[in-house]
Amino acid sequence: MNKRFACCSFLLFSSAFASPVFAAGLTQMEQLGKVMYQDKDFSLNKTQSCQTCHHHISGFADPTNMRDPVNTVVSLGDDGFSKGGRNAPSSAYAGFSPPLAKNAEGAYVGGMFWDGRATGKTNLADPLAEQAQGPPLNPVEMNMPDEGAVVQVVREASYAPLFRKVFGRTSLDNVDRAFDNIARAIAKYERSAEVQAFSSLFDSGELNVQEKRGKALFEANCAKCHSMETVEGAKGPLFTNYTYANIGLPANTEDGVTGGDLGLGGFLRTADVLEEEAKLEDGKFKVPTLRNIAFSAPYGHNGYFATLREMVVFKNTRDTGAWPAPDVAENVYDDGAFGNFGFADQQVDDIVAFLLTLTDK
Repeated sequence: MNKRFACCSFLLFSSAFASPVFAAGLTQMEQLGKVMYQDKDFSLNKTQSCQTCHHHISGFADPTNMRDPVNTVVSLGDDGFSKGGRNAPSSAYAGFSPPLAKNAEGAYVGGMFWDGRATGKTNLADPLAEQAQGPPLNPVEMNMPDEGAVVQVVREASYAPLFRKVFGRTSLDNVDRAFDNIARAIAKYERSAEVQAFSSLFDSGELNVQEKRGKALFEANCAKCHSMETVEGAKGPLFTNYTYANIGLPANTEDGVTGGDLGLGGFLRTADVLEEEAKLEDGKFKVPTLRNIAFSAPYGHNGYFATLREMVVFKNTRDTGAWPAPDVAENVYDDGAFGNFGFADQQVDDIVAFLLTLTDK
């Protein structure tokens, strides 16, 4: 077991058939996406939906992990015993991530999942929709046997008429086309104002003195990766630049997490990228948004950090000898300051106070 710092931690759609109640303010496609996002019939044993591991009460991450971030750091599968190998990231604000590509500096940007494997280069041309197709077919997650089984759920659902209204009368006839449209609708919901609310204290500008101090420290030291620039279509900063980094997380032996996870480098080896290039990305994982970070514990791709303060402390002191060796020693991020910022305890508390203001109402 890890030795961790003890840190403080719808419109009502009415018809002749029985139909769920949808939230007001959503378009029909967003309403459709929401009900499918919440549909446990998309899992083999009807125990899990997208929302199970990406719930609003936990910043659209896994509420089970949030409740016990020390001992429960990965999500339980539909079969009741299988567990994923990585901590479930938030689905909120993910819709702004571009397709996986290299930027002008030669760094990989975009894609979905911690390792970028939902590249956005399929016929969907949308990494978020592509990501939505993954969990239902993943044997460790929702465990459906094939795309046809997923589509059959919609054909038999009370909301099937809404699906046909949104996508066309024959939209459930062809499995491939229907499976893609299921993903498009879920992604549409994940881009809705319910999930991308921009309603935090930070967005309102109502910060107290300590939070303002933390904001200044954050802007000066953390915004290179957790960008405070506003991208097109967003109502405010996303607190990520959607790049990848190995920040040197120690291995996590809790909850059966596998060590030596190569992240982006591991995925690239399956994507016809030369070994020499893939090695340069070993240990790198997607820089997450920090919006709603207060509710999405634990932190890091392997859930090593149980509290938000602990993660800030790590970024402040990684290189001071106070932490175990990195799980993947290659390509550890070093900009000359990260890992030894020299923040005093009060400054750490100020940064944490600022991060708490990123919680949507």
